[in-house]
Amino acid sequence: MTQIKLKDISTTAPKEFSKEKTKEKTAKLMADLDDLQNLLYAENKHSVLIVIQGMDASGKDGAIRHVFSTVNPQGVTVQSFKVPTPLESSHDFLWRIHQHAPAKGMIQIFNRSHYEDLLVTRVHKMIDDKTAYKRMKAINDFEELIVDHNNTLILKFYLHVSFEEQHKRLEDRISDRTKQWKYNETDFKESAFWNDYMRAYEDCFRHCNKIPWIIVPSDQNWYKEYVIAAALHKILKDLKMHYPGLKK
Repeated sequence: MTQIKLKDISTTAPKEFSKEKTKEKTAKLMADLDDLQNLLYAENKHSVLIVIQGMDASGKDGAIRHVFSTVNPQGVTVQSFKVPTPLESSHDFLWRIHQHAPAKGMIQIFNRSHYEDLLVTRVHKMIDDKTAYKRMKAINDFEELIVDHNNTLILKFYLHVSFEEQHKRLEDRISDRTKQWKYNETDFKESAFWNDYMRAYEDCFRHCNKIPWIIVPSDQNWYKEYVIAAALHKILKDLKMHYPGLKK
């Protein structure tokens, strides 16, 4: 199993990438994504699940807002997974997830996901390691199920932001009036568990990698958006989809 060490991966764009040229490339990819998503919807043979994970202030909301701004909203849904409700907690941890798996023709985005039940729960000692590894197996089985039985393509992104950039963004939520609505007093408390979260994420990457993770340097929004758009563009393009003919 591949061992990913986040401390060895840069949180910024490679030096050869220019901001202006990369933003131009992203705009072209997004224009193509509009057509590709329409094809996916019309052909109705495949579905796409996009998992977006990351620490607080890594830019999950912004990535979704920008990358998917050109596509038809009828073909894309976004689901956020927060603290389980009493009803959700009375079922197995994947119960609330499975009902949001994408239908054929659809792109489903998980803003946080089933992986939260391996991250927050482990960092805060709600589950032990034995339970965590059982959940990892269940997650692998779940992902394999929707791939094999519903022609689902899965993209899993970890938005890799630095500790310093995270704190800068969290402080912006206090000082910038346009961002104050995002402020949560627990954000800085959670950040104190940074190293524990890094270890929990790395364990996820190691044991839940049948669908490989894409580690996205996310200190610069323009590069983060490019990586996500390029990965989605490639998997849709590779399907070689066609519009259906007249129904007989």
